[in-house]
Parts: sequence; structure tokens; C-alpha cells
Amino acid sequence: MSTNEPTRSDRVTRDAITLRPSTDADYDFMRVLYHSAREEEMQHFPLSDEQKQAFLDWQFQCQWTHYREHYPTCDWRIIERDGEPVGRLLIDRWPDQIRIVDIAILTAARGTGLGTMLMHEILEEGRLANKPVTIHVEVFNPARRLYERLGFQHVDSSGAYHLMRWSPDQVNTAS
Repeated sequence: MSTNEPTRSDRVTRDAITLRPSTDADYDFMRVLYHSAREEEMQHFPLSDEQKQAFLDWQFQCQWTHYREHYPTCDWRIIERDGEPVGRLLIDRWPDQIRIVDIAILTAARGTGLGTMLMHEILEEGRLANKPVTIHVEVFNPARRLYERLGFQHVDSSGAYHLMRWSPDQVNTAS
């Protein structure tokens, strides 16, 4: 096992996790989080570190603006583990569905069961409300495997994204 992989003792427990409302003061954390999510992908581009930083900052600002404009009723949450921010969860609850606008977790906090735990909670909310849960996922995003294990189905494509849908009548078997 490499030193970057979480150990069994790193596994997340629900009592260590809080979801708090995002504030303007979280902007820099979310920018760093965005960079973290794109780090591996950016290794394939022949750009200097400064160019990569500027490019990712610009992309993050575009994403931020897009989410604010297209999801005005979205619930922006910061995921904290033991009081430290480790991710963000953006959910929009519509009359006909629950849309996961974005879920992102810092590289160091991945592989601990955190994403799976949060997804189970969202799916339970969908089941109780009898609403499907939807998410757009990049075609090559490794998290897509988790969504498929949880029962999400590919229902549409738009550019580099798949729209995936989970229905409340499905049984969740993923742990």
C-alpha cells in the first residue's frame, strides 16, 4: 500500500462528518478543491505550473458562475471531517427530482468511504421523498463506478458528461 492510500483507521465515521452551509469565506477552499480534483488530468498538458494554476483558476471561476446562474436554489454545503473542510456538496431539490449539482472531495480524503456514505444519505432522501436522484458525471470520472454500483443508470449524454439517474424504487446494495 502506498503512503497516499487511506488505511483502515482512516475510514470515515458519520459522527466525524458535518455538512455546513458554504459562505463567501469558503471560496478559496473550493478553488483549491477544484484544483485537487483536476490535478491528475493536468499532468497531461505541456503547461508550466503557473499556466496550469491560471487555467484552473479561470475554469473554477467559470464553474462557480455557471452554478450560481443555473442553480439559484442550490444548497451549497462544505463537507467537514473533524472540523476541517474536506469537500463540497451542492444539491438542488426540485419538485420532480433531487439533483446533485456537484460533489467533490479532497484527494487525501478519498477512498475513506465518505463519498459512499454521503451518496447513501442522498439516495435515502430520494427514497423517502419518492424522487429520483440525478447527477451529471464526466465520462472518464472514476466516481462514475460508484454511481453505477449504487444503481444510477446512464440516461443521456451532453458533450463530456453523462446524465445519470437513480430511481427510488431501486434497491441500494453498494456498501
